[in-house]
Parts: sequence; C-alpha cells; structure tokens
Amino acid sequence: MSGRALLACWAALVLLSLATLASLDLGSAATGLLALLLLALVKAWLIVDGFMELRHAPRAWRALMLAWPLSMAAGIAAASLL
Repeated sequence: MSGRALLACWAALVLLSLATLASLDLGSAATGLLALLLLALVKAWLIVDGFMELRHAPRAWRALMLAWPLSMAAGIAAASLL
C-alpha cells in the first residue's frame, strides 16, 4: 500500500475517532450506543483492510478478522437490551 493510501486511512481513523467523541452527546443512550458500535465497526474494517492489508488476502482471513468485531458489537448490543 502506498504512503498516500496509508495517510488517508490514518486520517479517516482520526475523523472516526472524533466522530466517536461527538456521538457521546446524542440524546438517548440507545442511539449513542448504536452510533458508537457502528463507528467501531467502520474503524475495525479500515484497520483490517488498510493497515493490515487484508484487502487482497483470502476471503476466509478477511471474514475471520471482521467477524470478531462484529460478534463483539452484537454481544454488546444484546447485553444492553437486558
């Protein structure tokens, strides 16, 4: 991956981190949790595809690496409903 692409990925992660902070001021707790989980999933996708360069890896590796944050987000969302 080129240096320009890594810089763009890094900048996107910084912006998503700032959006995470901004989402703390959302009205309800459920809306804030949903926003936080979605932002975390997007950041995980950027890390897996951008920094870890699994974009061109076999699909099974990408699926495994992306399944972990997805399962954690689903678990957190399920636990918040209890």
